[in-house]
Amino acid sequence: MDMGLKLKNRKVAELKLARFVEDIIVPPRMVDIVVDGEVNDEYMRTLEILSKKLKFVEVDTMVQSSKALKDVQPELEKLRQKAVSKVSEFIIQKLYALRKPKTNIQILQQNVLLKYKYVIIFLKEHGKEVYTEVRGAYVDTMNKVLSAHFRAYIQAVEKLQLDIATSSDLIGVETRATSLFSRGREPLKNRSAVFALGERINILKEIEQPALIPHIAEASSLKYPYEVLFRSLHKLLMDTATSEYLFCDDFFGEESIFYEIFAGPFAVIDEHFNSILPNCFDAIGLMLMIRIIHQHQLIMSRRRIPCLDSYLDKVNISLWPRFKMVFDMHLNSLRTANVKTLWEDDVHPHYVMRRYAEFSASLVHLNVEYGDGQLELNLERLRMAVDDLLIKLAKTFTKPKLQTVFLINNYDMTIAVLKEAGPEGGKTQMHFEELLKSNTAIFVEELLLEHFSDLIKFVKTRASEDPSSSSEKLISVADVEPLVKDFASRWKAAIELMHKDVITSFSNFLCGMEILRAALTQLLLYYTRLSDCIKRIPGGSALNKDLVSISSIMYEIRKYSRTF
Repeated sequence: MDMGLKLKNRKVAELKLARFVEDIIVPPRMVDIVVDGEVNDEYMRTLEILSKKLKFVEVDTMVQSSKALKDVQPELEKLRQKAVSKVSEFIIQKLYALRKPKTNIQILQQNVLLKYKYVIIFLKEHGKEVYTEVRGAYVDTMNKVLSAHFRAYIQAVEKLQLDIATSSDLIGVETRATSLFSRGREPLKNRSAVFALGERINILKEIEQPALIPHIAEASSLKYPYEVLFRSLHKLLMDTATSEYLFCDDFFGEESIFYEIFAGPFAVIDEHFNSILPNCFDAIGLMLMIRIIHQHQLIMSRRRIPCLDSYLDKVNISLWPRFKMVFDMHLNSLRTANVKTLWEDDVHPHYVMRRYAEFSASLVHLNVEYGDGQLELNLERLRMAVDDLLIKLAKTFTKPKLQTVFLINNYDMTIAVLKEAGPEGGKTQMHFEELLKSNTAIFVEELLLEHFSDLIKFVKTRASEDPSSSSEKLISVADVEPLVKDFASRWKAAIELMHKDVITSFSNFLCGMEILRAALTQLLLYYTRLSDCIKRIPGGSALNKDLVSISSIMYEIRKYSRTF
């Protein structure tokens, strides 16, 4: 039993000793690899063993008092220094490869650098000051390389920019005045883009498309509104930042390095943006950019990459005041518009109103999914300004009827444009529909008074009197006979004249026909009231032969309705 116990104890002691010897010994093969070996997979494995030995020596208090350590420690220290200097040189050489022109940085990072990820861990643990140098070399290299990339890209896309609006392209500016002394402008097809959204909305559907390749676009001599270039640049930024952020996190294990690298590219993009923004007078482009940034923020949060959060916020914050400024220029152009120079002696829709309609419709359309209260409030201010201006323009016509026709034509056109933008015309559309309704009623009355004023006056003032009442003056047959005969003799011709009048007055045929139908229906109501009144007059039946039957009038009305 005694011998058995001793043997057991010896075995335990031997096991501990064997482990200690294993951990502290520096095999010659390891020395050879660290000193003379190539940096490869085997080298990495050897580094891991070396790291374990270095940690073992530092951590265990028993080891530190052993004689064996005094033997080994100088050798371990030499090996540590050799390994640190060798791998740091190796990594820095690899980093220089990133500076070569036309290098695919991402492939180099993924296929080469990440293989040697353990080198960075080793340096962090056993060569702090050298790790700082390597980290600094990487930051410096990537900062310069990416800044140069973005600078070159920006210079290339700047050549593709299509100028859309200048400071004088405003809703309330008179068309002719600007053309006399303005600089040579692009062909007129771009002018409509100042106010109408048109195809430009597609940029929000293409938000995930790859960035533009400038030399291809230049070769096909295409030009783009700025928001297209803006999306491209930011798409490139998002993809580059995502890849770099993930690499830094994986390779160096620290996020802060990303922000040091991107200080350069951010500065390059800011400089470009700060030179573009003060010269941007394109409100629709600005609102599109605000929406693009919003979409990009969503993409980055879906990727779960937070590294561009503060940058995208900053861009968004700089876009809003600029949009507001350009919007206020449009608003003031309406408030200070010169009615004399804007007025054209024509009842058709006015170009200022068309611009306003397109501009409003564009912004309403861009607000559908966002419900931005601030934008709604601004649109409300714009609508009030255009209402005032339109009334001033209408008052320039001498005849009240022309004023009403002018207003109806403009309201009708505005509603049509707002409807095209989508069913979300909202408050603005309802407002103009109300105005259209009230002005239509005014026009119908004016039109009927022109042709049947006596009949209308009589119906309005006296038709509701009761013939049998003891009022001082009863309605007699003699009172109504001229009215009946006059109507019978010329009602068809009058309706024909009204038809012609409506067709020439209203630019929208359907709107005109609606108004004519409303006028004829109103006329039918007046005539029915006259007929009812005659039935109540003693001896009124004598006029029956001259009365036009209601069905004849109905038949005539239907004839005009068929032109729909």
